[in-house]
Amino acid sequence: MDRQGAGLARAERPALSTEDDGVRARRAVEAVWRIESARIVGALARYTNDFGLAEDVAQEALAEALVGWPRDGVPPNPAGWLFTVGKRRAIDAFRRRSALDDRYATLAHGSEEAWDPEVLWDPDAIEDDVLALLFVACHPVLSLEARVGLTLRVVGGLSSEEIARAFLVPVPTVQARITRAKKTLAAARVPFELPPAEQRRERLGGVLNVLYVIFGEGANATAGEDLLRIDLADEARRLTRVMAQLVTDEPEVHGLLALMELTAARFPARVGPDGAVILLEDQDRRRWDRAAIARGKGALARATAVGRGLGPYGLQAAIASCHAAAPSVDETDWGTIVVIYEALGRIAPSPVVDLNRAVAVSMAYGPQTALDIVDDLAVGRRLTGSHLLPSVRGELLARLGRPAEARREFEAAAGLCKNERERDLLLGKAVRLQ
Repeated sequence: MDRQGAGLARAERPALSTEDDGVRARRAVEAVWRIESARIVGALARYTNDFGLAEDVAQEALAEALVGWPRDGVPPNPAGWLFTVGKRRAIDAFRRRSALDDRYATLAHGSEEAWDPEVLWDPDAIEDDVLALLFVACHPVLSLEARVGLTLRVVGGLSSEEIARAFLVPVPTVQARITRAKKTLAAARVPFELPPAEQRRERLGGVLNVLYVIFGEGANATAGEDLLRIDLADEARRLTRVMAQLVTDEPEVHGLLALMELTAARFPARVGPDGAVILLEDQDRRRWDRAAIARGKGALARATAVGRGLGPYGLQAAIASCHAAAPSVDETDWGTIVVIYEALGRIAPSPVVDLNRAVAVSMAYGPQTALDIVDDLAVGRRLTGSHLLPSVRGELLARLGRPAEARREFEAAAGLCKNERERDLLLGKAVRLQ
């Protein structure tokens, strides 16, 4: 290489290095935000006593990091940098509201001091902050959709775009839900604090239900092209692990975590390379995630050890544990699964539980007994509009040697199903019965 060529090569290297540094910095922003966002928003909410403001200024700090870190480099304490910038933005907001506001005076005191994690980031309070954040985001004054969106945004650290993509709704819809949720919390004067002990147990069920709904959408997408939305399911698992670390004496927290782990263990075998659905009886159980199964069984053991008996999530986890222990569908302990479904139906009755019990009954005692249960559900019109009932009825009729009726049920189920992969599966079953 001549000198001119060498000079050009040397001149190009800093530009490439700068570009790489920028990419690394942006990745650092994303990683820190995903890991620390709940702690940052929670600390800001405790600091300002204003949940909506805390989330807004945390987002402003995130925006500044996306611009500043690629230019100036990643700071030594990234989470501290975000908290400090958010705190300053909060002070600016209070200044705009009123120069004499008492809260501004409190916040302004020492506002320019350097970040000191030993002083400003109380390790004992952090756990309470994240737990309070979950309780506020899942407050009963909000609709379920708002609770799900707000939890994913402020506790999970997902962007509006990520939430919209996960639930197949427009980004403006997600943004509007989150904005309305914050306004509702402000109008209802919901304080940023842990509920009193007597209310915490009541409200815990609402928090767990939100996490269950998020995971359920990830494990069985209700619409769209994919059966699984792994990122969404993993986020629900991560948040539930946080809950299990913060609330150690509630069996249903551990029961829900066990259910998620044991269900997610089957994800690698549930779809083929082309995304097509693989039924339980056709899955290669060697592909099941044994580490997730071990974690799930451990969480189920903790739920049992806490006492007071298993609740709805724990019972569902016990069913999933039966599947995890079985070498095949035929060798599954279906009799035990039927008994667990009966217990689940008593403490948390629902037509979906009855339908799942019917499936277990068909495996343990034959399709005709199960068909009687399903026909009772059909007469009661308890699952009108759902593709689940006709799809199960189609399976039972096919096993009973009634192909024409089974085909009509599968076609009806396909017409109701909004998930493309499940619809393809149902139509394929109908075609094979012609």
